[in-house]
Amino acid sequence: MSTSPSTSSQAHGLAREAARLTLTKRAEDVVILDLRSLQGVCDYFVIATGHSEVQVRAIADAVDEGMAALGHKPWHTEGYEARRWILLDYVDVVVHVFHAKAREYYLLDKLWGDAGRELVTD
Repeated sequence: MSTSPSTSSQAHGLAREAARLTLTKRAEDVVILDLRSLQGVCDYFVIATGHSEVQVRAIADAVDEGMAALGHKPWHTEGYEARRWILLDYVDVVVHVFHAKAREYYLLDKLWGDAGRELVTD
């Protein structure tokens, strides 16, 4: 996605806020992938891990509610039924909340291995 510097800065801020919100539900291995130079589907991925289906749902709900409070509604969501990989698409930022086993299986981090990485911790 081609964005101007101010829009890119806004997208990065949105990604950082989404990552922070995942941590409110004790998400682990939270990373922001910078896809801007890779001609990806968006500017940033936020990837987080939960260790149960209940936790995966709670993490996704925390992101959804926190972003809505800031005026950002997802354009598209997937995975709420199975709760193994929930995707929240905010157009420039896509949040992926994985169950630990699903994250190991899909290896999204490795698939986008050329992307810049920012680890996010408390």
